[in-house]
Amino acid sequence: MILYLDTSALVKRYFRESHSDAVLSRWRSATQIVTSFVAYAETMAAVYRKKREAVLSEELIGKIASSFRSDWESFIRVEVNQELNGYIDHVVKAHPLRGFDAIHLASALVVREKIPEGFLFACFDGRTAAALRTRHLPDQR
Repeated sequence: MILYLDTSALVKRYFRESHSDAVLSRWRSATQIVTSFVAYAETMAAVYRKKREAVLSEELIGKIASSFRSDWESFIRVEVNQELNGYIDHVVKAHPLRGFDAIHLASALVVREKIPEGFLFACFDGRTAAALRTRHLPDQR
């Protein structure tokens, strides 16, 4: 199975949250993890936001950030480029998404178009998940 993780799902790999077990289970059974290049900035921002909000130690955050960076090297990453922009145009016209959510959905559409079998999009953002359902993308929620 090819598992596409948007940032709402990716963060659940590094922090114990609702649905973390489901993400970890899918992660372990995936043959490949895919995400967008924008997920790096979003995930690192989430890590340091959680540090500030939960007053987590510098040592713990360092380990989490290091684990993410290591995992990042193994991901297939979808580039934001002119080809993707065409998908983004279509997605934002049809769905009320924020910019990075539109990038994730468009990226997932590109991947699914190229690999239609055994594809799963993991997403825990309500608007993006609703858009997924209208696109008939299998999702984990």
